[in-house]
Amino acid sequence: MYKTIIILYLVCFSCYIFFTRQPDFIDGDITTATIHYIKDSTGNRIPKALFSIGINKYTIDAAYLFRNPQEGSRVDVIYEASMPTKAKVYSWWGYWFKAEELIGSLVLFIVLFQIAIAVTKNPTAESLIEQLDYKPEKKRRYQD
Repeated sequence: MYKTIIILYLVCFSCYIFFTRQPDFIDGDITTATIHYIKDSTGNRIPKALFSIGINKYTIDAAYLFRNPQEGSRVDVIYEASMPTKAKVYSWWGYWFKAEELIGSLVLFIVLFQIAIAVTKNPTAESLIEQLDYKPEKKRRYQD
């Protein structure tokens, strides 16, 4: 039973990941960008990915949890042609897997699993007797 539930969770989470990425993986275009650190208003250095499409230049945030790109490194960027300002750095961690989604889905999975165990853990005496007395009726293979 546990294997089935875990497989079901992985299939559902994989479908969720594949169909909710923005910009869309299927319709998006991939180009290369260069990482540059830019100071923000508080004086912190933030990694930004700089890329160009035609004559237009775009800057996007390249900071992801547990990921610190090096100054001047080249990364892939995925964008939609209609909205290149909403581009994302194309990588496993940051585009496909995000920490908040992964943690949230695992917490939801554990909570719902514990609720299911609590509901089915201690059946009443009547339901136990009903389950023990159950005899499936014989069905004919073909109807007359």
